Amino acid sequence: MAKVSFLGLGVMGYPMAGHLAKAGHDVTVYNRTTAKAEAWAAEFGGAFGATPRDAAQGADFVMACVGNDDDLRAVCTGADGAFAGMAEGACFVDHTTVSAKVTRELYDAAKAAGIGYVDAPISGGQAGAENGVLSVMCGGDAADYTAAEPIIDAYARICRRIGESGAGQMTKMCNQIAIAGLVQGLSEALHFAEKAGLDGRAVVEVISQGAAGSWQMANRYETMIDDEFEHGFAVDWMRKDLDICLSTGDEIGASLPVTALVDQFYKDVQKMGGGRWDTSSLVKRLRAAG
Repeated sequence: MAKVSFLGLGVMGYPMAGHLAKAGHDVTVYNRTTAKAEAWAAEFGGAFGATPRDAAQGADFVMACVGNDDDLRAVCTGADGAFAGMAEGACFVDHTTVSAKVTRELYDAAKAAGIGYVDAPISGGQAGAENGVLSVMCGGDAADYTAAEPIIDAYARICRRIGESGAGQMTKMCNQIAIAGLVQGLSEALHFAEKAGLDGRAVVEVISQGAAGSWQMANRYETMIDDEFEHGFAVDWMRKDLDICLSTGDEIGASLPVTALVDQFYKDVQKMGGGRWDTSSLVKRLRAAG
């Protein structure tokens, strides 16, 4: 068992930190809204810090799951940042989906301070976090990953080191690129079924057992058919992730035409007032078009 800090108690971080506590680790949390940190501590019996530095004091591992590049910099660096409170030999594990650029920047800063750094973005959604079955894709030094993997195991179905610093984030980009095309394809299939007068549930029952089957189909088709989107991974966050994918694609010379197109479709959903809707709301855009 280890002394662990967890920074960021959103829909993913809150249950992830809970799994660490349930596994027997000594957990201290931090959240920008202190009330949520207090609620977590009351529920799971851990402690909370007033700043990332306070929460990270004495921790063997500091895990983070925040919003974007700037949020991650804010909890890592500066006088109140986690790095300032971490001892030499401790390890920082970032579960946020951010750019590989900020990952490498913070990796270098951590190494200069004698701190390990693993980029470990996650996939599996809120349900995966709550059930402790996330997919975790990691980058960083092999020794740091080896040390962190048993801690991450508290909420992971699978955890793998893909390569050096930034490789985890690049793998998460592959994940989001694949999802963008899948959700659009599923949306079009369900929209087609509706226009053809078919029973969408019956259609999915059959096609999900063949080559068209996917996680998105299994977990989102019912709410898509029912036009329910007040759940899941928000369109605003998906557009943030796809912006990272498209920018990185330009940097490395990767052509992403479908990703670019679906990103614009998500922009349309935002204009419909669906910024906080689940990413499967692409089908709502098709319905609105007639």
